[in-house]
Amino acid sequence: MQIEIEGATLNYETSGDSSNPALVLWHGAGCTLRMWDATLNNLKGRFFCIAFDVRGAGQSTSGVEPLGQFTFEQYSKDINLILKELDIEKIHLWSMAWGTRAAIAYSCLNPEKVISAVFSDASIGVADIAAQKEGVKKALAIQDEAGMSRFGLPLGWNEHTNQETAHLSLSAAAKFNLEDAIDDLKIPIMVMTGDHDPNLQSSKEISERLPSAKLKILESVGHGSVLQRPDLTVDNFIEFHNSLGLS
Repeated sequence: MQIEIEGATLNYETSGDSSNPALVLWHGAGCTLRMWDATLNNLKGRFFCIAFDVRGAGQSTSGVEPLGQFTFEQYSKDINLILKELDIEKIHLWSMAWGTRAAIAYSCLNPEKVISAVFSDASIGVADIAAQKEGVKKALAIQDEAGMSRFGLPLGWNEHTNQETAHLSLSAAAKFNLEDAIDDLKIPIMVMTGDHDPNLQSSKEISERLPSAKLKILESVGHGSVLQRPDLTVDNFIEFHNSLGLS
């Protein structure tokens, strides 16, 4: 489905019964809404799932203003328009990596809308891409040694209509004060990061600053945990929600 806002076209998809609690899925850097495909079969029976491409990424287009539109404030307006279209007032959140930065900002800007959040591969520091790639290699080697089957990447998980705007869409993270936003979060939160993801240190620091947060460390998992281990991440996501008694 698509919706227009301020010159941009937003691409989104829904799964599950609309009478279930609403769950917004926020994709990571370089990803599209397709990154969640492997999790949906286990989510859509419990939640009304809403996956979307941020403006400029995936099949979402950007507006006429070249740079000023790529902000977390604008992305918040975008998802709120989608929620209005679907007649949804409150949501649960699940995000991964760069998407967790966006989800933290959204939760801070819209505290009345967010019931709970799961932040996968969470970090608010400078991303160490080389270390992330090395961690994935080590995690996959351990999985292979243990005889674990690898999961194929969902078709279209990183395909963008416009590569330039997809790259520009990521610039929003540098324009928002995530350090201050962290301390404003009062909702139930689980921070879920692999033990081979360099983001784990920041994940630990985030969880320590938030009395309402739980830290879940995934064994033998690297960066991009939802893509790498959709089975393990969704099981822990559901277990967290069951412990809250909210869904």
